[in-house]
Amino acid sequence: MTDLLNLNRLVYFTTVVETGSFTAAADRLDVAKAVVSHQVGKLEQELGATLLRRTTRRVTPTEEGRLFYDRAAIILREAETAYGDISQSAAKPTGMLRLTAPLDYGQMVVAPTIAAYLRKYPKMRVETIFDDAVSNLVDEEIDLGIRVGWLADSSNLARRLGTLQQFVVASPDLAARLPAEAGPRLAKSLPWVGNAQLRGIGQWLFSKDGETVLAELNLVVNCDKTPGVKACVLAGIGLGIFPDYSVSDDIAGGRLVRVFADWTLPTGGIHAVFPPARFRPAKVRAFVDMLVAAEKKRARGSVPGR
Repeated sequence: MTDLLNLNRLVYFTTVVETGSFTAAADRLDVAKAVVSHQVGKLEQELGATLLRRTTRRVTPTEEGRLFYDRAAIILREAETAYGDISQSAAKPTGMLRLTAPLDYGQMVVAPTIAAYLRKYPKMRVETIFDDAVSNLVDEEIDLGIRVGWLADSSNLARRLGTLQQFVVASPDLAARLPAEAGPRLAKSLPWVGNAQLRGIGQWLFSKDGETVLAELNLVVNCDKTPGVKACVLAGIGLGIFPDYSVSDDIAGGRLVRVFADWTLPTGGIHAVFPPARFRPAKVRAFVDMLVAAEKKRARGSVPGR
């Protein structure tokens, strides 16, 4: 193996793995297919290992190739981020920014941030996917993903923007009909509305004064979108669990009532997630910086209690 690490060959190899073919990798990198094939071949020769399994339909990594990809992606991510942070520090955002965010957070926090972003950078264009389903950043060529809750294991690079609390809420009419001793131990005897896009919605861990209760919920309605969940809760169908930013205005306006208020649910995070093996261009860095400022402003606001 050569003593010098050729980062360009790592770029060719990781791009082939991410796109699944030499042709697609060549298109993404804007080079000839023969160049990609030659550089990956040289890399395999230097390593003395077969990294890719080639068929007529698709190229997939071998076991050694997958292990090497995981390490190579980290190396490229760090190198490109370091280079990009310096070389692009004075650049202004240009082009199209493609981003995705959960529906409620997108509507309440991301959309106003986009408005401020376009006022500051009027030549920019933004394409959004507001959906509770998690998008694949690489496959869908998305520059930035906003994840709310808990990050799953991923090769994506993430930056924490802030934190969120989870509140149990009900319509005023339903809250008034709850038994005085209502709490997580009685959760299964009460009606609940769930979000079908979220994992593990049927069980939640409640805590109070060092005591924990794993509550099983009686889901009488399941919705596939957050606005549908909230509409059902507002209509008094059942209780719901929402991030603080999603229901703080409704609590303040008396449209919803916070219940089980002396119990807490696990605190989640709000993260900006970036595709692997890419430095963050100015358009992404500028938007994330504005999101950080928006999240700090939101966090300073008071959220009414029960």
